[in-house]
Amino acid sequence: MAGRRFVVAGGGVVGASIAYHLAERGADEVLLAETGTVASGATGKALGGVRQQFSSAPEVRLAKESVGFFRSLGAELFAEVGYLFIATTEDGLRQLEERREVQLGLGVPVETADPARVVGLAVDDVVGAVFCAEDGTADPVGVTRELVRRAVNLGVEVHEHTDALDLEGDVLVLATGAASAAIGAKLGVELPVAPLVRQLVETEPVPGLPTDLPLVVEAESGFHFRRRGAGLVLAMPEPDLRWGFKEEVEQSLVDDWLERAARRYPPAAGVPVARAWAGLYDMTPDAHPIIGPVNDGLYVACGFSGHGFMQAPAVGRIVADELLDRDPGFDLAPYRLERFASGSLAPEMSVL
Repeated sequence: MAGRRFVVAGGGVVGASIAYHLAERGADEVLLAETGTVASGATGKALGGVRQQFSSAPEVRLAKESVGFFRSLGAELFAEVGYLFIATTEDGLRQLEERREVQLGLGVPVETADPARVVGLAVDDVVGAVFCAEDGTADPVGVTRELVRRAVNLGVEVHEHTDALDLEGDVLVLATGAASAAIGAKLGVELPVAPLVRQLVETEPVPGLPTDLPLVVEAESGFHFRRRGAGLVLAMPEPDLRWGFKEEVEQSLVDDWLERAARRYPPAAGVPVARAWAGLYDMTPDAHPIIGPVNDGLYVACGFSGHGFMQAPAVGRIVADELLDRDPGFDLAPYRLERFASGSLAPEMSVL
């Protein structure tokens, strides 16, 4: 609807995508507000994986739409190297195959694969694997800045070091990640979003690292790694969940992951750590985001549970369409806030 002033809170990739798509669809006034600088929060600390291999249909659909946008950015921002899930047990393989059936049914080309084709990968204990060549890795900061650049060219005002609540607008869109619950509380809305500390480890250069190394995931443990530059970035769900805002690196996990990397990818054995850092997932009880209007003049897009970067292009388009009173052509029922009160939850199981 013409004449409305949209204030998007959160200068990460989700907020940037929403602001860009609002402007691209003709919204008259769009302001993007970030308390720090663009991509300075969780987005700037993200692994940068882009995958369609989720366990639930809604997540697959969001990711499937997003992949096309990532591909359009070109090789500088997106490397279409694929995601390889490997299983070391028959039960792990069964779960991968069950998910693959869901993914295939939604048009995602996931295939059974021979992991031995990945040079250097240790596969002596692997019983099976699945691979999607359309998946890959991207540059979270670079993608976010590109979205902001496009948004500014379309007239979006960007306000860094600014609290969105200090700006006047007709509609406030919360794309504020782990901070969303506290901001929602100020506005009289209870959002079941909790901060979960997660960390990553980046190695020094690995000799002979192939440029087309896929992002490799161990299905049972969740340990995974990707190529970034000449080194590897390692990550894994932690055995003891760390809830809260204390973004600290746990050294025992760093040591454990280096051992896992050396075991699964022997060329990385003995390669030292370049850096390690911690960030936040904005978790919901079912690991699905909350997307939709929650109050008069208040719309939320948060709780992405570690999947916000890879789903941001689709989310931006869908949210913009709904805010502009268009049919987004996407079933948002699984993402509405009301699902928590009704108890109709179907959790996403593939959270890495």
